Amino acid sequence: MTTPDFSFEEACNKEPICGVDEAGRGPWAGPVVASAVILDPAYIPDGLNDSKKLTAKRRDALFDEITEVAQVGVGIATVQEIDDINILQATFLAMRRAVEALPQPPAHALIDGNKIPPRLICDAEAIVKGDGRSVSIAAASIIAKVTRDRIMVTLAQQFPGYGWERNAGYGVKAHQEGLNRLGVTPHHRVSFKPVHKMLYQDN
Repeated sequence: MTTPDFSFEEACNKEPICGVDEAGRGPWAGPVVASAVILDPAYIPDGLNDSKKLTAKRRDALFDEITEVAQVGVGIATVQEIDDINILQATFLAMRRAVEALPQPPAHALIDGNKIPPRLICDAEAIVKGDGRSVSIAAASIIAKVTRDRIMVTLAQQFPGYGWERNAGYGVKAHQEGLNRLGVTPHHRVSFKPVHKMLYQDN
């Protein structure tokens, strides 16, 4: 199994370089969260990888380690923004906010995926499956995922019955059953088909 390394960062002759990733494009509820991370080459935490390949416990430990040794920015796009401008544009917005939230403006950004958000404050390149190839993007994926999961746990306490503390707002069976039983909350993305259908099926 290949693990992410620092080769993309080393190949770029600009610095500082940040990795950028998001969490929460697919769920039916909750915001989309992006993170931008500038790693210090002398202090790269061991075991950085695509957040989906790590256990929750490992992600939490790495989250603490990354925030101690790296520069971190987090950007959030709300459910309202997702419904207003669509999930792709909201993801770009969260990514821009994450880059702008860094303590130091980056000279270059490595973006997970195949698209570069418009109007970034620096040069950027898109790296497909970047969270498994670049340690900076892997770090950003961990920060974004842990931050969003924690938001969903808090929302689950305010709106119990949807299982958000376990499913993070994804459209799994427990979430579907909660929707059928309890209806749509202010944190549901009404532009997403299953939620939209439920809201308007009675009309």
